Amino acid sequence: ARVSLMNMLNNKYLTLPAVGLALLFASSCMREVSFCADVDAPSAKVVAPSDEYDTGTLLVKFNSVPSDALLEDICTPQVTGARPLFVRTKGKEVLEEQFGLDRWYRLSLAEDADFEAVVMSVASRAEVATVEYCTMTRKESDCIAYPYQPCRDVAVKSQEGEDESIFDDPSLPDQWNLINVADTDIAKNASEEGDINVEPVWTSLTCGDPSIIVAVIDDGVKYTHPDLSANMWVNEAELNGVEGVDDDDNGFIDDIYGYNFCADSGNITWDKKDDVGHGTHCAGIIAAVNNNGIGISSVSGGSGKGDGCRIMTCQIMSAGAANSGMVDVVAQAIKYAADNGASVISCSFGYASGYASDKDFEKALGTPEIDALHYFEASAGNNPVLTDGNIAIFASGNDSDSKAHYPGAYSDMISVSAFAPDFLPTYYTNYGPGCNICAPGGEYSLGSKRERSTVLSLGVSELNGSDYVYMQGTSMACPHVSGAITLALSYAKQIGKTFTV
Repeated sequence: ARVSLMNMLNNKYLTLPAVGLALLFASSCMREVSFCADVDAPSAKVVAPSDEYDTGTLLVKFNSVPSDALLEDICTPQVTGARPLFVRTKGKEVLEEQFGLDRWYRLSLAEDADFEAVVMSVASRAEVATVEYCTMTRKESDCIAYPYQPCRDVAVKSQEGEDESIFDDPSLPDQWNLINVADTDIAKNASEEGDINVEPVWTSLTCGDPSIIVAVIDDGVKYTHPDLSANMWVNEAELNGVEGVDDDDNGFIDDIYGYNFCADSGNITWDKKDDVGHGTHCAGIIAAVNNNGIGISSVSGGSGKGDGCRIMTCQIMSAGAANSGMVDVVAQAIKYAADNGASVISCSFGYASGYASDKDFEKALGTPEIDALHYFEASAGNNPVLTDGNIAIFASGNDSDSKAHYPGAYSDMISVSAFAPDFLPTYYTNYGPGCNICAPGGEYSLGSKRERSTVLSLGVSELNGSDYVYMQGTSMACPHVSGAITLALSYAKQIGKTFTV
């Protein structure tokens, strides 16, 4: 049976287990993943997954911070450069060292380099703990943007029997994921159970809080979108500073709404060839502006009074339909979110290869990413509610596998599976071990007007002629949970409660 978010939160003895958020707030694992520093054989130090990877880059973790002399010695005609993978942050040095972020370096290889020879040469050095291929992630959606036309003009009836919606957003009646009234025009077997039951939270508890920040680690988010711009996180020092200058001294230039880690630039993009607006769509599910008389509603977008949660855009993908986003930029984006105030990261991506366990994943892929995730989880002070860290949410994957994709399957993370408007699992969703919770992801195969059975959210009009589109995937399920967590944090702040992770 569905667990009502209202019941989770509306409890006079508001403790973490009582509100049910123990299902969501996975315990923070304060360890450093370093599985081969004491292994002598060079090949045992090499993390070489079968997924697609960049032959122009190697990621290297040293046993200690390397000297300039060591880095110069590593640089040969085949290795053209070596620089730290992560930007150091003032005041976070101890935490960076705890999780080994200060020891990760990125090596740049010449175009004609013998990749395998360089790998073994670097791995043979006693100072090196790990040599990792720079692997590619993929989005957990089919990345098809289905066109949107309003389903009907009548106001939706709420689940309490009222004659009109709580918000005046005209497309709210089409958002079965928020309020499902079992409309057969959306899906022939639509069920009132097939939503997130958020309306009682909006009416009785909270609609959001602007101090709670969600970093969407994805495509670039269209921060100018008319239904999102008011809920974007804004770095005021950079907005009011000098172009081309790191005005807030955080190591990033012109990062006004976030940062484009693909291009190493503050210029966020969403309209390049082959972009589909995936990140914008996910951001809209979390915090499109509610009750503003236009477009859609969202989980934690406020009540129209400037009280929505805020979206930080951390761009790790660009101009790629299914595959994009290397592990190095993913790790950098996670650290940026930790250092710049995000309480939650919403990650609708994963790796194509299946891994049987956390240990298997650690030995096969993702060590800088896992180090960065542990750093994010342990970064306290980003919000007034969680006293010791932050929360990471991932999509479970779209391969119908009986286990979640990594890194979401990792024991520290929350992995989200998808259901359709009939409140049954979608045909594509991963399920089973590693999956923690379900949320609306949509299913194109349902109903006579099939696109209406997928999830409606923001679009990118430069590409598809519409500011609103349908999409489906665990990519869409993930931000529903991110939004629910931001509502929980917003309400806890409102009533003066604090929690450990």
